Amino acid sequence: MEWYYALSLLLSLVVGLMIIGVPVAFAFMATNLIAAWIFIGGSASVLQVVDNSTALITRFQLAPVPFFIFMGSVFFYSGLAVRVFDALDRLLGRIPGRLCYLTVAGGTAFSTLTGSSMANTAMLGSLMVPEMQRRGYHWKMSLGPILGTGGLAMIIPPSTLGILLATLAEVDVGKFLIAGILPGLVLAALYTALISYQVWRNPHYTPNYDTPRLGWQESIKVVITNIMPMALVVLMVIGLIIFGIATPTESAAFGVLGVALLAKAFKMLTFEVVKTSLISTIKVGGMVFFIILNSSIFSQLLAFSGASSGLLQFATSFDISPAAMLMMIFLSLLLIGMFMDPVSMMLITVPIFFPLVIALGIDPLWFGLFMLLALEMSQTTPPFGLLLFVMLGVAPKGTTLKQVATAAAPFLLCDAILVGLIALFPALVLYLPSVMQH
Repeated sequence: MEWYYALSLLLSLVVGLMIIGVPVAFAFMATNLIAAWIFIGGSASVLQVVDNSTALITRFQLAPVPFFIFMGSVFFYSGLAVRVFDALDRLLGRIPGRLCYLTVAGGTAFSTLTGSSMANTAMLGSLMVPEMQRRGYHWKMSLGPILGTGGLAMIIPPSTLGILLATLAEVDVGKFLIAGILPGLVLAALYTALISYQVWRNPHYTPNYDTPRLGWQESIKVVITNIMPMALVVLMVIGLIIFGIATPTESAAFGVLGVALLAKAFKMLTFEVVKTSLISTIKVGGMVFFIILNSSIFSQLLAFSGASSGLLQFATSFDISPAAMLMMIFLSLLLIGMFMDPVSMMLITVPIFFPLVIALGIDPLWFGLFMLLALEMSQTTPPFGLLLFVMLGVAPKGTTLKQVATAAAPFLLCDAILVGLIALFPALVLYLPSVMQH
C-alpha cells in the first residue's frame, strides 16, 4: 500500500470514530487494532499489539505523571489554593484592577502545582468570576485574564501536557519541563502588561472599592505563613531537576510530600481530602496512560506502514525554508485546535511533525515548547476552543460564547508575541536546559 493511502486510512479511521462520538482513547485503540490487522496481518498481529503494550507504559519517564496529578489534587481539594489566593488578595490592597492581577499571580502559582489548563481555568473561573462581578468588574476583565492564565499551566512546570508531549516525542522530560519556565514567566509578564493597559484605557471596567490596609509587619506575616511555604514547594520541585539532584520522578515525589506536609501543618489534610485526591489521580492518570499506550502503538503503525517515512520525504522535497515550514505547522495546529482537544492533537501530530522538524535541523526541545504554545492558543480559539467551553460552564448565566471569545482575544495576541520572541531568541527556551546539571 502506498504511504499516502496508509496515512489517509489511519487518520480517517481516528477522525471518523471521534466524529461519531467515540472517546479519543478508544478511537485510537480501535484504529490500532484495525490497522494492525490490515498492515501486519491476521489475529496474530492483534495479539502482538497487546503483548507489546505493557512495555510502552512501564517506562520510568512516565512515573512523574501520577505524582504531579496527585500533588495538584491535594493542593486543590485541601483548600491550600484558596489560602494562597486570599493571601495575595490582601497583599495587593487597593491597586486598581487588583483582582485581575491576582488572577495572573495566583493562577501562575496554581498552574505550577496542577499542570492542568482545564483544572486551572475551572478553578479560577468558579473562584474569581463571581467575586469580580459582585465588585462591578466588566465581563471582559473578569473572563479574559482567567482564560489567558488558565493556559499557563500548559508551559509552566509541572505541566501534565508537557510530560505527555515529551514522552510521545521521546525528548528528555526534565529538560523539557525546565524549558517552559522562562517563556511561562514572560507570558505572565505580558498578561500583566496587557491588564495594566486595559485598566488605564478603561478605568470604569475595574471600579475601586475600599479594602483594609495591611501594615508592613502584617504583610510580612501573610507572606511567611501563606505564600512562602507554597513558593518553597515549587522551588524545590523545579530546583531539584535543574541542579541534577533528583530526577523528575523523584522531584515530583518530593513535591507530593511537600504539599501533604503543608496541608497537615494547616490542618487541612483530612481522610476525605486524601480519598478525593487519590480517586482524581486514578481517573486522570489512568486516562493519560491509556492515551500514551494507544499513541505509541499508533506511531509504530505509522512507521510500519511507511506513512511516516513517505510523509517525511514528501514534506522535505519542497524547496521552502524551515521558518516557512514552522509557520505552516503552527497554522495547521491552530486550525485543528478549533475542533479538537490538545491530547487528541498530540496523538495525531507528534508522530508526524517531530521527525519532520528534526530532519530540518530544528531543536526538538524548542519545537516542543513552540507546539505547546500553539496548543494553548488553539484552546482559546473560537468556535470550539476547549477552554472557552470550560469557562462557559463556570461563568454566570447569560454569558455567551461571543463574550468569552472576545475577552480572550487580547490574551491570544500576547501568546502570539511570545511565539515571535522565542523564534527571535531561542535561548528563552534553551538556556535553562543547557545549564542543568547531569
